[in-house]
Amino acid sequence: MPTGVALRAVRAQLFEAADRVLLRDGPSGLTSRAVTTEAGCAKGVLHRHFDDFDAFLAEFVLDRVHRMDAQAEALREAVGTGSVTGNLTDALIALFGSVAVSIVALVTFRDELRARLRDTWPAGIPVLTDAVGMIETYLAAERERNRLAPEAAVEGLAPMLIGSAHLLFADRTGPAPDRDAVHAMVATVLNGLSPAEPG
Repeated sequence: MPTGVALRAVRAQLFEAADRVLLRDGPSGLTSRAVTTEAGCAKGVLHRHFDDFDAFLAEFVLDRVHRMDAQAEALREAVGTGSVTGNLTDALIALFGSVAVSIVALVTFRDELRARLRDTWPAGIPVLTDAVGMIETYLAAERERNRLAPEAAVEGLAPMLIGSAHLLFADRTGPAPDRDAVHAMVATVLNGLSPAEPG
């Protein structure tokens, strides 16, 4: 198959199928056969476009990480508007209500995938490290606008918020936390640091 639109369409179809399998069956259920069956194509299609299944998974993870760019842009645009706690609550729900939690589980589950990702992602776990950077940038911008206390250590608050949100959303078997639960967690982390809001 020639490169171009046709190749992009096949990759998108396979990645979307991987999303569905990962969300439904978890990392252990994500196999090349499961992906191609979900995509409604022959198993050989995946192997025509990727060297092996771990190469497919590495590109799938990086593609999903790049999809966070829109979330990062939305958070940047929220600087100075609404409430800091509310903006962070919405951002964390958008992030962890997506396939992100499953991506983290997948990377943790597969040693070979982590090794492949090291070529392009030298430290940390994709999604989580990007998310920490996104939140830290937002907090720093709000601190510059005096909507966050000058002493707020954004480099520590960002991983705390991401780690706490990950724990809230990590259980795939139960219901996702509602907005109130996420908001309460954010408010606890930021307690006293956002002078424009009630503590």
